[in-house]
Amino acid sequence: MRFPITRPRSLFNRETARDDAMAGVVLGVESVPDGLASGLLAGVNPVAGLYGYLFGMLGGSLVTGTAFMAVQATGAMAIIIADVDLAARDDPGRALFTLSILTGIVMILAGILRLGTYLRFVSNSVMTGFITAVGINIVLGQLDDFTGYEAAGGNRVLRAFDLLFNLGQVDVPTLATGTITILLIVTLRRTKLGALGLVVAVVFGSLLAEVFRSFDRDILQLQDVADVPRGLPWLTLPVLGEIPSLLIPAVSLAFVGLVQGAGVSAGFPNEDGTPADQSQDFIGQGAGNLVAGLFQGMPVGGSMSASSLVATAGAKSRTALLYAGGVMAVVILLLGGVIELIAMPALAGLLIVVGFGTVKVDQVISVAKTGAVPLTVMTITLVLTMIIPLQYAVLVGVGISVLLFVARQSSRLVTKRMVFHDDGRVKEVDPPDEVPPDEVVVLHPYGAIFFATAPMLFEQMPTVSERSRNSVVVLRVRGADDAGVTLLDVLERYAQSLRDVDSKLMLVTDNRRVIRQLRVTGTTEVIGSGNIYQSTAFIGEMTRKAHADALLWIEENRTIGKGRVGDEP
Repeated sequence: MRFPITRPRSLFNRETARDDAMAGVVLGVESVPDGLASGLLAGVNPVAGLYGYLFGMLGGSLVTGTAFMAVQATGAMAIIIADVDLAARDDPGRALFTLSILTGIVMILAGILRLGTYLRFVSNSVMTGFITAVGINIVLGQLDDFTGYEAAGGNRVLRAFDLLFNLGQVDVPTLATGTITILLIVTLRRTKLGALGLVVAVVFGSLLAEVFRSFDRDILQLQDVADVPRGLPWLTLPVLGEIPSLLIPAVSLAFVGLVQGAGVSAGFPNEDGTPADQSQDFIGQGAGNLVAGLFQGMPVGGSMSASSLVATAGAKSRTALLYAGGVMAVVILLLGGVIELIAMPALAGLLIVVGFGTVKVDQVISVAKTGAVPLTVMTITLVLTMIIPLQYAVLVGVGISVLLFVARQSSRLVTKRMVFHDDGRVKEVDPPDEVPPDEVVVLHPYGAIFFATAPMLFEQMPTVSERSRNSVVVLRVRGADDAGVTLLDVLERYAQSLRDVDSKLMLVTDNRRVIRQLRVTGTTEVIGSGNIYQSTAFIGEMTRKAHADALLWIEENRTIGKGRVGDEP
């Protein structure tokens, strides 16, 4: 890995400076209301969202492998933070900053250990259910600020129902401010303003709120819920005592951030053609969290929307992200007094648009059409995400993905019998129900062989009865990286059942580790060391040899009149 921070000269290029500066201005201006909205969504001081955007983006841009990856807070991560209930802690602010730092450490460790390969085990149906629920949660979480009615209930769904039963208590000016902001965002995004349209919409909504306030209508502003500083934050150290209780939320945040960041890595290839290093992107996102946490920001991750915005705005290099950070810093320093006048229903309207955009209806329909199992998994994940805290819902989703993977792999195991003909051809047929006497049965299982499929392998192998005398079962096992206790037990039991009727099991495998495990666990003593064949680079060579040895063994025992099971084939 080559980190950009170690090559400062590569960060600035005169040929691309103008394009990068223009793209940086667009992203920087847009990130101010977006950052405040993310803090609001997370249920923390909105300024923490602003600082998270600023310092997360700066810290990440100096380390990530994907040039256009903007490390900012995402809706999914903000919802997880909201469910952590930081307000109940002695120092909510420092607990949040500690969570950012802890999340960064987890991300960096994931990058160093190259855990990105394990993300593929999270099924698309689980992620679709999770992201859909996040979008719904984003919308439901803004209804209080959007309507001016503080609903009661244990979770967002219950509070939404409480609102429905109390529509008469909705504050009309507040609702009007939020609704007009939404209409403006939807309309202006389709004009030349593009992403800057949401900035204009939030400003207009806030001006409208000022008009209502002049008529003594109380519409919440940012200054009513948080103190907006007129400068940049000082360095803040984490609270070590909070680490144990924040570990699970940090792992959940890191997982969600890395999954979303992986989408950015795949979707935005570098302009110079250099391949993106997913592990380096993990480390870069972790670095962004460390910097954000140290400077009073909330947890961040690779943002698809921000990355798409800076690329669409014409950025040519990662320098655009540095320009964006500079623009944000200037806005905070010079316009802090203006920022605190932003109307809360305007920010809520912005987040509602974000929430609806998070729900990908076409993706939901695609999963639903795939089959009953993916639809069920998606639905379960969605419902759980709606009713339990998201940091636990994420872990449950991972568990569902693992169980689904195991179930699919175990259901795909198919065992066939290989019948060798004199002309050299090999025919595959279904194995017999019972091991016939005086015969060689060569079996080849197709599919992954591990603890969940070992019992199925045992069920698919022909049963051994008193009539199964003087026979040999040759089991061809290729592609198994590890025998495992369950598979070893299956092999030992099957070999012993054959020995009991004067028959035997031969094993052909291409893995030395499996052979070593057979020896260490004592399974070799039951099978016989001479009955274990290690495959060569020539496919089928040792299987044919085992088949020939088995035929010879059967013929010898016919002559002797008694089965002999020993170490020699």
